[in-house]
Amino acid sequence: MATLVPCHLSHVVIDEDADQQTIYVSERSGRRRFPIAIGQMEALAIDRAVKGQEFPRPLTHDLLVGIIEAQQGHLAEVRITDVRDGTFFAELVLARADGGACTVDCRPSDALAVMVRRPGTPLLVAEHVLEEAAG
Repeated sequence: MATLVPCHLSHVVIDEDADQQTIYVSERSGRRRFPIAIGQMEALAIDRAVKGQEFPRPLTHDLLVGIIEAQQGHLAEVRITDVRDGTFFAELVLARADGGACTVDCRPSDALAVMVRRPGTPLLVAEHVLEEAAG
């Protein structure tokens, strides 16, 4: 397995006139950071959760958190595992009630939208992704 580096979501940049938005991931104990282009809906979902906005009915990422917790699980960590041809790959690591864990492949935007709904969840980025994306 690749070396994983602790990171955090450092910025969400929303341009309502653009189709793609940008989020920035930064190293916790270093200077490297990199942008990820994401869709407008995902950016808004992340931004609203970061700002603590609540809605009367669950949004999609809230629903996913609810399903995980209804199964007595929790989000153990988020990993950004790879970048290929400018496309980033991520995983949700879910802890199960029986003490086991499972890993679910997903887009980084969805992983981060779930992560910000559970503050304190570790964000880990593969070293080779930091090297390539942060230059």
